[in-house]
Amino acid sequence: MLLVLTAGLLPAQDKPPQLSDGQLRRGAELMQFQFDPDEDPMPLVKKFEGLRVTDVLDALQAVGIQDQTVMDRTIRPLWRDQTEKLAHRVYGVAVTYQYVPTNRPPAGQMSYEKFREWHSHWYRTYAPELFSRILKPGHVVVIDAHGSEQTGFIGSNNALGWRSRGMTGVITNGNCRDTDELIIQKIPVYSRYQGGGTRPGRIEAASVNRPVVVGGVLVRPGDFVVADGDGVVVVPRQHLDRVAEIAWDIAKGDKEGRRKLYEKLRMPADATVK
Repeated sequence: MLLVLTAGLLPAQDKPPQLSDGQLRRGAELMQFQFDPDEDPMPLVKKFEGLRVTDVLDALQAVGIQDQTVMDRTIRPLWRDQTEKLAHRVYGVAVTYQYVPTNRPPAGQMSYEKFREWHSHWYRTYAPELFSRILKPGHVVVIDAHGSEQTGFIGSNNALGWRSRGMTGVITNGNCRDTDELIIQKIPVYSRYQGGGTRPGRIEAASVNRPVVVGGVLVRPGDFVVADGDGVVVVPRQHLDRVAEIAWDIAKGDKEGRRKLYEKLRMPADATVK
């Protein structure tokens, strides 16, 4: 039971799903969630940009959500800045995608020409990147790959294409590959594994903009994601405004306290205390 609603028009429904036996046999979405597919993500990015994961984590605790939306420690940044710019930080509205292990046969032995045809057909038919068509500036791509260890479905080429559409970063419980180039290109990627082969013969696309689980955390399309060197935290859609307000109060208090210590220690001020 999917609710794709214009933000603010209707409250989230909290009642048992009303489905006929026929609907159940055909298959149905049971989790109820809200998001506006036509939303401009950038106002939310601006609301959170500059906050740390720890600020958001503490704000979530203040509104009664403790530890439930923090991804486990296996989801780590591929690279981290060593300057004040901190370009590895991610702020964005989630666009979700799911890949699943395939049960289709691998290529087997064939000529290189036939292999290229098979490989291309798989990408077009079984594992396309359909989510890339709906990316806007301020979106973060969250990919559930069921922890696939053999498939590097995020690489230097396709991630650069997503970035050109305004994507702020990628979060996945699977693999990224071409990691040297990804680091040079400064595309923020948070993943469980590195390396792996291409998708054909290994995984298939299963869903787009449906709830997924990455790092032990439920991520719904339209939820907000913040990631930095401390990991990844997800802010449920219904708590965005209050969490941002509290997180900035926490961040400002921290900056003021550290700025005084900087002055006492005669340390030059940097971006983290300004």
